[in-house]
Amino acid sequence: MTAAKKAGRAADGEPGGREAAELELARQLAERAQAEGLSLTGPGGLLGRLTKVVLEGALEGEMDAHLGYARHDPAGRDGGNSRNGHRAKTVLTDVGPVQIDVPRDRDASFAPKIVAKRQRRLGGVDDMVISLVAKGLTTGEVQAHLAEVYGTEVSRDTISTITDRVLDGLAEWQSRPLDAVYAVLFIDVINVKIRDGQVANRPIYVALGVTADGERDILGLWAGEHGDGEGAKFWLRVLAEIKNRGTSDVLMVVCDGLKGLPDAIAAVWPQAVTQTCVVHLLRNSFRYASRRDWDAIAKALRPVYTAPSEAAALDAFAEFSGTWEARYPAIVKLWESAWAEFVPFLAFDKEIRTLICTTNAIESLNARFRRSVKGPRPLPDRAGRPQAPLSRHHQPRPHRPRPQTLVQQVEGGPKRLRYHLRRPPQRGTQVNQESRVTPLS
Repeated sequence: MTAAKKAGRAADGEPGGREAAELELARQLAERAQAEGLSLTGPGGLLGRLTKVVLEGALEGEMDAHLGYARHDPAGRDGGNSRNGHRAKTVLTDVGPVQIDVPRDRDASFAPKIVAKRQRRLGGVDDMVISLVAKGLTTGEVQAHLAEVYGTEVSRDTISTITDRVLDGLAEWQSRPLDAVYAVLFIDVINVKIRDGQVANRPIYVALGVTADGERDILGLWAGEHGDGEGAKFWLRVLAEIKNRGTSDVLMVVCDGLKGLPDAIAAVWPQAVTQTCVVHLLRNSFRYASRRDWDAIAKALRPVYTAPSEAAALDAFAEFSGTWEARYPAIVKLWESAWAEFVPFLAFDKEIRTLICTTNAIESLNARFRRSVKGPRPLPDRAGRPQAPLSRHHQPRPHRPRPQTLVQQVEGGPKRLRYHLRRPPQRGTQVNQESRVTPLS
């Protein structure tokens, strides 16, 4: 009795026998390929032969269903339509190009579904091309990758045609119905370079919703016009579209404190609570202060956003104002104007505060978008580029842990925040009562 028959009987008698039989069959095929000198992948490899057998077997099954009888079945004699040989066809699969024999019938009415007429690529290849393009590869790089790995030639026009099919699905995804209620809605803008005649920075409005079950859902992406920047009027259009797609209410909206944005949120969902990102509020505070005072200001503001209640936060802010208002009145005015949107998270437990006090949930998503639009980064050529010599006593440093608490998120050190500031005030400047930076005389 052969090992295959033994495995087949084991599959009939044991609960896990089918999986064992499949593993045994795969092991035998691999050993046979190794004995015959066959490679696992590539042209003429084992996976290509298995794909050929599976596809041809599926096509023969479709032909049996189409004609109503199996091959060499006497019931098909003088029954009208019948088989009429095969035709060769090469299809591109995940394991490379595979040549298969497609059965034909005399009436030419056979329309297979597994490998349709005039289909030269299986579905997995299209997904692979879309995935490579989404990672930032150009059409030429995708073409070179398919030729190098799978030994097949695919034109750039074909690659562009494959990627263009995503647009229909993207339009359908952008207009899909949404949940009636979202617990939290994170909104933010990311600026990316878009080529429309010429390359220019355009704002992309991103909305990320958290469902009542705690699952995150990207509600959509909206491209603003070049030169407009982030604006509350455009956010009003975006939020109105989200409401028209079925979202009748949002419990809390977390944003970056853009001027006019709380009014836009209240116009769409009057009962929604607006929460300003604490990190953005600190960044804006440092814009009005000298760099030498950033550490002291961050330390003085820490009791405000870590207070156990709103009353305690108000007392801590009063102490901060008494210390710093004379020197930086613009910072005190900034916090006073944003106080109503700053304090809502203080009414929740510590675990929930960490999630809703910042826009980190959507910032991580924006970071993935930036990696996608930047394109692939070249790998270091260690063989052809000189490397800096390392000491014998060199020990690699461990990776910096990701912040887990509110204090760690906000106070990774003011030095981390300063790199996100676009134009900090020059040293030797002061802020007047109108919150404008003027040079010292």
